Amino acid sequence: MKRFIPAALLLIASAVPATAADVYTVDKTHSEATFRVKHMFSKLAGKFTDFSGTISWDKADLSKSSVEFALKSASISTDNDKRDTHLKSDEFFGAEKCPEVTFKSTKIVSTAKDTFGVTGNLTMHCISKEITLPVKFLGEGKDPWGNVKAGFETTATLNRKDYNMIWNAKLDDGGFMLADDVEVTVSLETKKEAPAAK
Repeated sequence: MKRFIPAALLLIASAVPATAADVYTVDKTHSEATFRVKHMFSKLAGKFTDFSGTISWDKADLSKSSVEFALKSASISTDNDKRDTHLKSDEFFGAEKCPEVTFKSTKIVSTAKDTFGVTGNLTMHCISKEITLPVKFLGEGKDPWGNVKAGFETTATLNRKDYNMIWNAKLDDGGFMLADDVEVTVSLETKKEAPAAK
């Protein structure tokens, strides 16, 4: 019996994790996914209106943390129906064949106070590339209704040609109408979910 009790306690302790990642889900009504790209001599802005995401965050062990984010290609909006139709076509996002743009992390490391390098696979226009996003933690606290909210933001520059978005139009001066580099910003307000019942 004296040997059995310590062995049983050890078995129970090993079955229960010392820490568990907190789970945060994206609050779409207070978040945004936007982009800017140079169009001739100015910058054109746009956004996606339909997206979702989950952040699993273990503050004590980042190796147990992860990010998954997805947006609907067909929800792209630049406030111009004709242009939006073109952007949904196979020359850009190919929304019919490639209905989602997704990011799934594979590694998260701390790079500075409240700043992280989040490496993962970005799939867009049915093409996957590994990228590292600089993510800033914007803070955490309770809203007036007692929900715990946390904010995260990333801004990155992507080359659209890496995802086979090669359409362009040549200008008289030899340049092109549309730049290759696109500045993308995703700013998320998230809600901390209650731990799953055991």
